[in-house]
Amino acid sequence: MLNYVWISLLLIGIFTAVGRDIHDEVTNPYRNGVPITAHFETTQQPTSLHPIYKGTIVISAATFDQFYNVTSATDIRQSATITTLASGQLKIELPMGDETPQFWKEMAKAAGGKDKLEGTVSSFITETGALNFTLERVSFVKIKAVTKAAIEYADVAVTISLGLIGVMALWLGIMKVGEAAGLLELLTKALLPITKRLFPDVPPNHPAVGMMIMNVAANMLGLNNAATPLGLKAMEELNKINPKIGTATNAMCTFLVINTAGLTLIPATAIAIRAGLGSADPGIIIGTSIFGAGCATVAGLIAVKVLQRLPGYKKALEPDEAEVKNG
Repeated sequence: MLNYVWISLLLIGIFTAVGRDIHDEVTNPYRNGVPITAHFETTQQPTSLHPIYKGTIVISAATFDQFYNVTSATDIRQSATITTLASGQLKIELPMGDETPQFWKEMAKAAGGKDKLEGTVSSFITETGALNFTLERVSFVKIKAVTKAAIEYADVAVTISLGLIGVMALWLGIMKVGEAAGLLELLTKALLPITKRLFPDVPPNHPAVGMMIMNVAANMLGLNNAATPLGLKAMEELNKINPKIGTATNAMCTFLVINTAGLTLIPATAIAIRAGLGSADPGIIIGTSIFGAGCATVAGLIAVKVLQRLPGYKKALEPDEAEVKNG
């Protein structure tokens, strides 16, 4: 089901991006192919060896706003370079800087994330500085952004997955050692009164109970990466006693609520980040973290326990007839 949700969201994003790009092609907000009039103040005259003009483009705020249909607080003063190409055509380059209008920065980013805008000069009168130029074409901005984000986050997903391999191997190994030494059994018996009430459908001595306890303990210590493999293993064990594979049981929903609520005693990761950024008191968030996570956990447990008893939210866990025949 979750796969269908992700595919639907991806398709919605693509269709929305295409729709916005088609709208932009019709309305032409970036003024593709349309020259803008400006005044060029030359600071460096060209020589025969270096046919380059360096200076500043001056455009009044009213002209800029009317041309791009935006709002500018002040007149535009943008550094620029005009180069004479071998063909005799004049090329203009606008380096992005603090003085650059925000709209031009967005155009440069949309044109490929460059640190400058380029264009062609249609007319340039050196004596008066009168200048007409057309910037490079900017199109299909939204679909390019969607494609770029998809590629970047695919790379992030692979990086995270590879990074978790070591953590999973370490903590699953620790779990195996603890299980062999009898520590998990002792911990499970000590917390039996709590786990029996939270997960009445799970046998008290089932391996899933120990996994869930260790996952919650890791979360309470703020060891997020360490908690992940334990949570995955707990769900795997819970699925083994699931009468209908693929359908979440009450125990699964309850464990998911506890896990995502993030009940924390020592937010180690957040404290480490604050300390790394130079916080004067990194541990000041401990109290508020405990209170916030505690409220979230209590609210989540109340909700899941109430909803699992309502007829409208119940899901039959009896195996389907097809599953019985195939099984």
